[in-house]
This record gives sequence, structure tokens and C-alpha cells, in this order.
Amino acid sequence: MASPRIIMKLTVTAVRKEPGDVLVIDLKHPRKPVLPAFEAGSHVPEGKVRQYSLCGDATELSCYTIAVKRENDGRGGSAWIHETIVVGSTLPVSAQRNHIALKPGEGPTLLLAGGVGITPVLAMARALARQAKPFELHYFTRGRALTPLLEVIEDDLPRDNVRFHFDDEPATRQDIAALLANHSVEAQVYYCGPPGFMAAVGRAAEPWPEGTVHFETFQPPEFDGAPPEPFLIELRAGRVVEVSAETTALAALRAAGVPLMASCENGVCGTCECAMLARQPIHRDAVLSKEARGHRFIPCVSRATGVLKLDL
Repeated sequence: MASPRIIMKLTVTAVRKEPGDVLVIDLKHPRKPVLPAFEAGSHVPEGKVRQYSLCGDATELSCYTIAVKRENDGRGGSAWIHETIVVGSTLPVSAQRNHIALKPGEGPTLLLAGGVGITPVLAMARALARQAKPFELHYFTRGRALTPLLEVIEDDLPRDNVRFHFDDEPATRQDIAALLANHSVEAQVYYCGPPGFMAAVGRAAEPWPEGTVHFETFQPPEFDGAPPEPFLIELRAGRVVEVSAETTALAALRAAGVPLMASCENGVCGTCECAMLARQPIHRDAVLSKEARGHRFIPCVSRATGVLKLDL
């Protein structure tokens, strides 16, 4: 199967524990002093099915920094990292991707993070602070003692731009709907966090204008439970590929000889994203924005009714 091309095998140079069962890892190239530049919000696929946001300073390219929360109900990737990775370990890292790159503009930026969702948001806050752009970072966690990267945020970011919201400190709590209810027309909002947090912010951001809401999620969406139905994919040249109820569009395309790269294969990373030419899609991914859903498709999880024409 195709997968993102491995471009580097990086060496672990530092590992530290953070509150909330989070492991922070620094990675350096064993021979090159400078790593490829990255934009705030970028993540790098590690191996075949995992992807981790770069939370370091985008101006410091001697190393990449990732933060990995142990998820006991996951597929084992985070547990493997927590139990196996030590200084001197090697991690294969593929080309970086970015679903929530900061948009240029002078309007205020609202950054919302829940738990370990702080990882891409921290890099974005650093970039905005360096550019002297107006922003607010709102960080929601269960409690101060369980908040990863708290000291880093307090040390690196202007205090007037940061708000901490702890469940166990009533005076710090913030209603997300109220927070997003009042905003200027030039504002942009970026958010990342666990499923419940993502759903709450998504609902609150519904009235925001098109193109002003951006997000990244680490977990696949919950399906509606409806049984899958077969459908057809028409390729650019007119060839038709059948997708049965028992297989994915990605698997059917690969079986038909269409080379498509993929990584997570659960609708989170966006590696297999492709363009739609004519559409009746059933989107089941956690990657595409509202705007992108009109012309993009994630074949590892999404389906369609009737005939779906792809630009492949």
C-alpha cells in the first residue's frame, strides 16, 4: 500500500513528562543541523498511522518538538511511544502537513485549545506573538495540575494574551458559546482538542462567516451508524470504479490501480485527500472545512450516493 514518503529518520534528543500523561519529545536530524521549515499548525506523520503536531518555535529549526498524550483507548500508538521512546531512539518522520495554517490579515485571532489540543495552537500563538498580531489564547483543561505545557506557555507568551480555564477553578471557567458570540467581522478562530470540546466549539462557531473557522482534530469522527451502501466512482478519463458496501473508496481505487498515498486511514490526517468534479458525497472525515467539503473528498472513510466523479 502507498504511504507518505519517509523523508527523515530523526533521533530523539530529549524526553520529558508533562502533566496530563503527556510526553514531550525533541527530535533532531542525526547529520543535518537544520530541519525543513514548517508553518505554525503543521503536523508530521510518524510512521504509518500516527500524526503529531509540531509545538515548538517555527524559527528554531535545529529540532522538532512534539507532545504525545497517552490514550489508553486508542490504537496503541501513543502507548507505544510512552513505553518505548527514550533519548537515542529513532523515529521515522514523513512530510509535514497543515490543515489550520494561519491566514494572513490584521484582524484579531482567537485560539482555543482543549487539553493536548494545545500542541498546534501553541505554535500558532508563538507565531502571532512574534509578528505582534492581535490574538487571544484560551486554554481549557480539567485542572491546573493536569495541564500540559503550562509553564512553557507562561514563560513564552505575553500574559495579557492568554486565558486559562480550569474545570476545578470556578472563577476561571468560560462558556464557549458566550466567548464566540461577540467578535469583529475580521476575526478568525482556530481550535483543537478532544471530541467533546471540538463539538462544543463547532456548535458555537456555526454563525461565524464562511472562511473564518479553522480546526484540527486528533481523533476520527463518530459515524452515524447507517449501514454503508455501494456506489460508483468515475475517474477523470471516464473509467468507473465500483465501491462495494464492504470496502472503502480508498481500497477500491487502489485495487483498480489508482495510486493514492494514505497514512491514518481513519479520516484524520488528510493524506489521501483528492478533488471532486461532480458530487453526491457522504463526508465522514474530521479534516475538511465546510468550504472544502464542496470540492474535496477523503476516500479512506467518506462515501457517496450514486456516482461520484473524482479528479484522478
